[in-house]
Amino acid sequence: MPEQDTRSALRWLWLAVLVVIVDQASKQWAEAVLPHGLIELLPWFNFTLAYNQGAAFSFLANAGGWQRYFFLGIGLVAVVVITLWMRRLRADENQNAIGLALILGGAIGNLIDRALYGHVIDFIDWHYGGWHWPAFNLADSAIMLGAVLVVLAGLRGDRGCTV
Repeated sequence: MPEQDTRSALRWLWLAVLVVIVDQASKQWAEAVLPHGLIELLPWFNFTLAYNQGAAFSFLANAGGWQRYFFLGIGLVAVVVITLWMRRLRADENQNAIGLALILGGAIGNLIDRALYGHVIDFIDWHYGGWHWPAFNLADSAIMLGAVLVVLAGLRGDRGCTV
């Protein structure tokens, strides 16, 4: 693979770093401000502090502690796979590269929480009536947006994962 292609795909790593910085700063803000209660922004949107020891939708949150290391391992494998995938992208695969950088930054942001605290810090609360979507954070949002970009690129016929 030509060196130029590798540099071109990895040039989006700055976006992953930005996601990590903004995610960690927002979580520090949430921990400083939200222990005193929730902040109601709109009739259907709050900021409220929550800790998730599990994965998405609190999967395995009450598993007894082993899940911390399990999810750390999965996260580390995901970081390696995504980085290799980005490295192998062609220079013109910007949508895939941006999507993967968002996923990578979100994964690293949540890995930092899990490694340092044993849980992920969540604070975004969407709700309607009495129903609340599980609380999430900016890292989760970046992962979701990145996944949508990668899927849309795939539907358009861009090259898929060739790690």
